[in-house]
Amino acid sequence: MRRRNARVVAVIVLVLASLGWAEGKKAAKASGGAPDKAHLQKIWDAWSTLDPANPAPFYASGPHVFFDIAPLKYSSWEEYQKGVVNVLADFKTAKLTVNDDAEIHPAGPIVWATATVKEDAVMKSGKREMGNFRWTVVFQKENGKWLIVHEHISVPAQ
Repeated sequence: MRRRNARVVAVIVLVLASLGWAEGKKAAKASGGAPDKAHLQKIWDAWSTLDPANPAPFYASGPHVFFDIAPLKYSSWEEYQKGVVNVLADFKTAKLTVNDDAEIHPAGPIVWATATVKEDAVMKSGKREMGNFRWTVVFQKENGKWLIVHEHISVPAQ
């Protein structure tokens, strides 16, 4: 009797595991080529040019909230693109690299990701800035393209 119960439990576990695997495959397929680490790096390569027109194609237009290091908050990509020019004006060069801790999570119609990003920049004053900051980003598929609809960038407290 005990052996039979063990077999029944084993069969149930296998069935449930295979259903979970199938759901995972459906979610991955539904996310339709969700952003990967290479895609995340393309976004930061675009920001490394210090021209907000270059990362613009990665962002959804309209009312979306984007939290940056400075200033605190933008209420749309259009506001972000216009306002960040003042921040970028102090930079001479920037190299921004997504670290190996990037995690990407498809969640139905959205994909959210987290990573730390390495900064190696030279200011127009000649001062070199190096460090890491935190990045959380939410993508939503619009017209067949995964666009950023929310972003949060922060630095560790000093």
